[in-house]
Amino acid sequence: MSIRLLSEPAAAWLCLALTLGLYFLSKRLYRQFGWRLLQPLVIVPAVLGAFLLVTGIPYRVYLEDTGWLGWLLGPATIAFAVPIYERRDVIRRHWLALAIGVSAGVVSAVAGSYGLARLLDLSPDLQRALAIRSISTPFALLVSDQVGTPRDLTAVLVIITGLIGLILGELVLLLLPLRSRLARGALFGAGAHGVGTARARELGNEEGVVASMTMMIAGVTMVLIAPLLSRLLN
Repeated sequence: MSIRLLSEPAAAWLCLALTLGLYFLSKRLYRQFGWRLLQPLVIVPAVLGAFLLVTGIPYRVYLEDTGWLGWLLGPATIAFAVPIYERRDVIRRHWLALAIGVSAGVVSAVAGSYGLARLLDLSPDLQRALAIRSISTPFALLVSDQVGTPRDLTAVLVIITGLIGLILGELVLLLLPLRSRLARGALFGAGAHGVGTARARELGNEEGVVASMTMMIAGVTMVLIAPLLSRLLN
């Protein structure tokens, strides 16, 4: 099949139907089999990317009827505040550890990524995108606008970071079995964002709450310091 055989509106509708169908199918398969490769964040982009390459449908056409799906990231992220509010006692007990841990994580992620990108002499856009890749997508896109980095590039790096963080987080739990629920939750929330928070919720309710807190606090912190980052990175 080629884009020449379909009108652009028809191709856009086909992309929307395929995106939604693959998402719900992958969720069902992941619940049934529990294989990490069947997670929507892994399998859906891979299949869609292959589909666009084979059919020759431009990314611009794909976004015509699917772009609104990205807007849902904002409400979905805010929804993480519900379990945080319900378990606010966890914040009261561990506020100091969370504050220090998140602050150290943000500083090390920004400094380490940007420093390595500079050392490798990557393009300026890539340097800035790598510096802000360690927060959830809605927050990263807001920061991206302020530091002058293409949104698409930032989104791709955030997703890759989340997937790598999920894999490494699983390895850390295998090699260093952390008994603390706070540590397990913070590990996935800081290292793998939304997909890590989903995994943390599979480990336990408190792990999921801590992961949500870590992800949200890191994102808000990066948004607040975005003007400073813009001056430092440009």
